[in-house]
Amino acid sequence: MARTMLVVGNWKMNGLKAQLGEVEAIGAIASSHAGVEVGLCVPATLIASASGKAGGAFIGAQDCHQKESGAHTGCLSAAMLKEAGATSVIVGHSERRTDQHETSADVAAKALAAKAEGLKVILCLGESLETRDSGKAIDFVLDQLAASLPEGAGADWLSIAYEPIWAIGTGRIPTMEQIDEMHSAIRGKLRDLIGAGEADGMRVLYGGSVNADNAKDIFAIADVDGGLVGGASLTAAKFGPIIEAAAG
Repeated sequence: MARTMLVVGNWKMNGLKAQLGEVEAIGAIASSHAGVEVGLCVPATLIASASGKAGGAFIGAQDCHQKESGAHTGCLSAAMLKEAGATSVIVGHSERRTDQHETSADVAAKALAAKAEGLKVILCLGESLETRDSGKAIDFVLDQLAASLPEGAGADWLSIAYEPIWAIGTGRIPTMEQIDEMHSAIRGKLRDLIGAGEADGMRVLYGGSVNADNAKDIFAIADVDGGLVGGASLTAAKFGPIIEAAAG
């Protein structure tokens, strides 16, 4: 099944209004590659201003709370993010699972909260280096997928991002064979969980030190439908070639 390539930049805790020119430049590149869906998940403080400058790219958020409102100091609901201009949100990033101690149940609840507000969701999975070296990476990621997948998961609103924790920001990536093996396993598990029709339409992204030098090879893998890109998405000069690689 043909799936539109999706390339999303995760700016993490980077970006002030001085960087809005990069948003505009990336949006212009996205406009010239209509066959690729391009997004930027910027800090919440930039969502409103970035949404007016993103051109052919969409603006997303990096997290949302699972509740609609309440006594949750410092948190943002899906409705707040939508009102600010976000059309998509990342949930379950390894940095939040680790640093904020989010469980897979939390991640599933956040995904459903986002869906309820009409936001698209990118759900992250990934193993530590210790798990990879133990030979249990695939079992770990598939168990994490099963525990994190929200009820009613569908290809029209949900994408999966596989990001091995040990490859995030390190310059290291799995071999192409390892990426292929993991993405194929994720696709197979999705078929078991939600049926072949939805599973074969759902995009599965690779993340972890994606750059201009390796993007073409990664995106050529059959079950890789794009990338979730960290540091290389902060400038048009570095993100542009990754978008172009996705365009083929």
